[in-house]
Amino acid sequence: MTPEEKKLWAAELLREKQKETGRLPRKEDFDDATRSRIKAFLGPWPRALEAAGLKEAKQTQKKKRKKRSDGKGGGSAAREPERNAKREKTDGYLPVSDSHKGETKV
Repeated sequence: MTPEEKKLWAAELLREKQKETGRLPRKEDFDDATRSRIKAFLGPWPRALEAAGLKEAKQTQKKKRKKRSDGKGGGSAAREPERNAKREKTDGYLPVSDSHKGETKV
């Protein structure tokens, strides 16, 4: 079977099941092997029903991500003031330990 024939076969199974039951076919209406083939050929169950012409595709809009007004957006730019404050405290240098004396030099 060609990929196109596989898609046609799966879509026809779904259409036949709708005629038989009088409702949209459910995954449970098919045995595991058949259900797996339908999904492999047509995609996830809602897309499979759409491909068979049994269900209309939903018109979805992409949601825009909102920026937080408090400046804590979770990105690296939001943490930049915090990083700068740490750099200023250490003046760019970190304390180095003098391991043989147990003292810390700055």
